[in-house]
Amino acid sequence: MTDFGKVMTAMVTPFKDDLTVDYKKAEELAVYLAKNGSESVVIHGTTGESPTLTHDEEYELYRVVKTALYGTGCKVIAGTGSNSTATTISSTKKAEAIGCDGAMLVVPYYNKPSAEGLYQHFKAVADNTGLPMIIYNIPGRTGINMLPETIARVAQIKNYVGIKDAAGSLDQTSSTRAACPKEFLIWSGDDSLTLPMLSVGAVGIISVASHIVGKEISQMVNAFHSGEVKKATELHLKLLPIFKVLFITANPTPVKAAMAMVGMPVGIPRLPLIEANAGEKDQIRSVLKQLGLVK
Repeated sequence: MTDFGKVMTAMVTPFKDDLTVDYKKAEELAVYLAKNGSESVVIHGTTGESPTLTHDEEYELYRVVKTALYGTGCKVIAGTGSNSTATTISSTKKAEAIGCDGAMLVVPYYNKPSAEGLYQHFKAVADNTGLPMIIYNIPGRTGINMLPETIARVAQIKNYVGIKDAAGSLDQTSSTRAACPKEFLIWSGDDSLTLPMLSVGAVGIISVASHIVGKEISQMVNAFHSGEVKKATELHLKLLPIFKVLFITANPTPVKAAMAMVGMPVGIPRLPLIEANAGEKDQIRSVLKQLGLVK
């Protein structure tokens, strides 16, 4: 099985002042993340503003980041999911041809497929690629919750190695863990729920906050797995303010603002998302000061 690691970063897409993709900055950011706790990066996901990127931009990001990370050991996971099965298949095959290490497929949004429709969607993609894949369940954005029994069915398909669980329910995470084979991994999709989810069987996190505190998140996850639960809890509580402040408005608006404050500007989001306002920036800066990340 492909080992994507315990800490992955859902990477932002850097933009220039004219809101074109800044590929050079994407390369620099990917290398920075690899040096600061990330074992894999997820490109073109929610945090990467996938809804506003063209397919050409998406594929070029895969190319440049894969090249930039060559030899680092950090893997590249392509966010190829869509609410069109045909489009998802096409993007996944393209990511495989480019050389990505895996793909992450969001539960189809807006269509509201049945449980059987979800299964057939994920099976159809698996039938057309050899890439190891991660399911991405985020009901708050898709309008539908993929339930444990359906996840367990998809987990039997050989390509699927795990799930990014952003359903926000420890009961659901527990039920998913109980229903799926032990080799099918669960990654938290919410930074603030990482430690609680580890306690019910998750292996790690696909993180936003790791852009800023990746080493500390890695320490927290590794401490838990080493049996140092008290240390993991202390780190969780220390990091909780940044976990929360990075979601005071729609992701990735806060993390892009935070990155500018710590000296790694990546531009502002594309419309319909907008730059963080003055009040939001004050909240973000306050937390960064509290953590000693800015003066």
